[in-house]
Amino acid sequence: MILAAGLGTRLRPLTEHRPKALVELCGTPLLEIVLQRLIQVGVDQVIINVHHLAEMIVDYVRAHRNFGIRIEFSFEPVILGTGGGLQKAAWFFAGDEPFFLHNVDILSEMDLSDLLAFHRCREAVASLAVQERPTSRALAIDASDRLCGRKGYPLAREPEGPVRWVGYNGVQVISPTLLSLLCEKPPFSIIDAEVRVCPEHSILGYDLGSTAWWDLGKKEALAAAEQAILEGKLHRWWT
Repeated sequence: MILAAGLGTRLRPLTEHRPKALVELCGTPLLEIVLQRLIQVGVDQVIINVHHLAEMIVDYVRAHRNFGIRIEFSFEPVILGTGGGLQKAAWFFAGDEPFFLHNVDILSEMDLSDLLAFHRCREAVASLAVQERPTSRALAIDASDRLCGRKGYPLAREPEGPVRWVGYNGVQVISPTLLSLLCEKPPFSIIDAEVRVCPEHSILGYDLGSTAWWDLGKKEALAAAEQAILEGKLHRWWT
C-alpha cells in the first residue's frame, strides 16, 4: 500500500495545484518512483489511498496503464491518518502474505527485499524501517529489535537489554494479522496503533544503519535529493 492522501502542506506552493504524489524529483513524480521501487522487488498489486486532488493521481496512473500491475484506489473524503487509511483499505489484503506500507514521499536506497526477508524470518506482525537520527517522534527499540514505546510517553513494554532511540523511516512490512488489531477511531497513526499492541505482538525495528534516506515531504529535502542525483551520489533506479 502506498500512502498518498496527505495535503503536502510542507511542499507548498508545489502542491497548490497538484497532489504531493505527483510532485517531481528530477522530472519523475514521487508516486512513480515508489511504484517502480515496489515493482522491482516483485510487488504486482498495489492500493493507493488518495484525498487531495485525487482525480489527478487516478488519471496519471491510468494514463500509464497501471504500470503493468493491478492498482486500486482507496478514496478518503476526510483524511483518516496512516492507520485509518490502512484500516479502510483492509479489504484489499486477502490471505496471509505480508505487504509493504510505503509513504509516497519517502526516498531511500534501503533493500526492500531484505526488509521483507527480515520480517518473514522473525515472524513479525510488523517490521518498521528505522534509523538512528534526530527526530521529535523517536521510537524505543530494545536489544531484540522489539518496539517498546515512543519518546515522551511511558514505555509500553519492558525492554530486553538497552534501548536505542530511532526515527521511523516511512516504510514497513505488515502481516495481515495487524489489520484485525486496529480498533482506533480514525484519524489515527499506524505507529500509535503499533505502540499500543507491541506488548503482546512482535513489532520490530529494521535498522537501516547509514543507508541514504530522504523525507521528500519537505522542499529542502527535495532540493537536497536532486542535488545528490546531479552529483552522482544517488542512483536513479527509476530510469
